[in-house]
Amino acid sequence: MTQQWIDPTTIRRLSRGVIASAVLVGTLGATVNAQALELRFGHGGTEDTAYHLGAQKFQELLDEKSDGEISVEILGNSVLGHETEMFEQQMAGALDVSIINPGLITDFSPTANVFSIPFLYRDEDHWQTVLDGEVGREIADRISDETDVRILAFYGGGKRQIVSTEPLESLDDLEGMKLRTNPTKPLITAWEALGADPTVMEWEEIYTGLQVGAIDGLLNEAEWIHRMRFHEVAPHIGLSEHDITVRLLTLSEATWERLTDEQREMVTDAAQESASYARDVQLEQDAEALDLLVEEGATLHELDRERMQELVEEPLQEVIEEMDLTELHEMIINAE
Repeated sequence: MTQQWIDPTTIRRLSRGVIASAVLVGTLGATVNAQALELRFGHGGTEDTAYHLGAQKFQELLDEKSDGEISVEILGNSVLGHETEMFEQQMAGALDVSIINPGLITDFSPTANVFSIPFLYRDEDHWQTVLDGEVGREIADRISDETDVRILAFYGGGKRQIVSTEPLESLDDLEGMKLRTNPTKPLITAWEALGADPTVMEWEEIYTGLQVGAIDGLLNEAEWIHRMRFHEVAPHIGLSEHDITVRLLTLSEATWERLTDEQREMVTDAAQESASYARDVQLEQDAEALDLLVEEGATLHELDRERMQELVEEPLQEVIEEMDLTELHEMIINAE
């Protein structure tokens, strides 16, 4: 191809208005591109869970607050992997937002162990106070410092009970019970103190494990007892309410660093508002699921929670001290 030489003076004679317009268009385009942001939000719930409904609320709120400048792509049902895998993606800056069970990230954050301590909350109001107050912020900051993943807010709201193949008429019935628990030291210590035999088993194996007698029971919320149909093979539910679940709404630190101050405020506000909504949803779903379990043949057994707390107090205190969680534990207990 023959190249044609252009006199520089000809270029200089180009309309200044055309050049100015081109510069303006380019600048505006760069500004729009800089402001437009899509956050990828991964979680492990199906579309009817508080996880997904909370994610949708976050999506709606952020779209509204940013006038459409910040969008959220929701990737639920564990399509990005298990919660631990998603958290690792966030630590690497490969995923923006997620909902994480703190019990699954204790290898990265010793502080996250505090949420595995049973009988931590006096009641639902105390649980809300802890999460929304000074102690909740302190826990969030410590986890963030340990992992480089920011805790925006707290989801959760399922009250954990005992599911059993046999009746639970009294605490004596816990003696020797092969009880499936998560492999965290506070949980194992507490249930051993109550006479049970804590047993670690993969989630997918629980139903069959109950059928064949490999385990006698497990700990879970009414919603998941019903979803997984555990009551079909373990129809007795002991109302221990030894825990109210907490889930972390997390944001990659790499994502946070990309945000402007205004965007950070919008993301934080949307997160906290969505958390309040998601908690209400899960508390309601939990209560409805308990009613459904009774309708479908499960038997509820009242348990002496006060006596349970007395039995676990001393051994738990030793574990709490060993894990260097005494200060946080006292802050939670004393939260008003």
